Amino acid sequence: METNQNVELLRSTVDALNAGDLETCMARMEPEFIINIAGVPQRTGIDTWKLGVDYFKQAFPDMKATVEDAFGSGDRVAVRLTFTGTHTGEFQGIPATGRTVTYESNELYRVNDNGLIAEEWICSDMASLFAQLS
Repeated sequence: METNQNVELLRSTVDALNAGDLETCMARMEPEFIINIAGVPQRTGIDTWKLGVDYFKQAFPDMKATVEDAFGSGDRVAVRLTFTGTHTGEFQGIPATGRTVTYESNELYRVNDNGLIAEEWICSDMASLFAQLS
């Protein structure tokens, strides 16, 4: 895939995520999708990815991602996102606060030769998120 196609793939997948269309998101991922999150052991599989999204959506049902920057080189796409949502459910042991939160995430993706998202590396500003919840 061309670099610009890879960038558009990520942008449109974020749009699908914001629309709650997880089936479209998962259809764009390699079945053995590799998940690398800073400070967390590596995980694999689109079902594992969906569990993580479901967990966030239970705590922040209106969570939306805004793509601030996206660019690519070869099979890699870098994305800088801002997430905003309302904390209406328990998250990491913290009961719902009703607060609107905003935090940033810097993410890198690898797109395979079949045009599927194969791997992600995520470094989110969780310290900022937790500060807003406490």
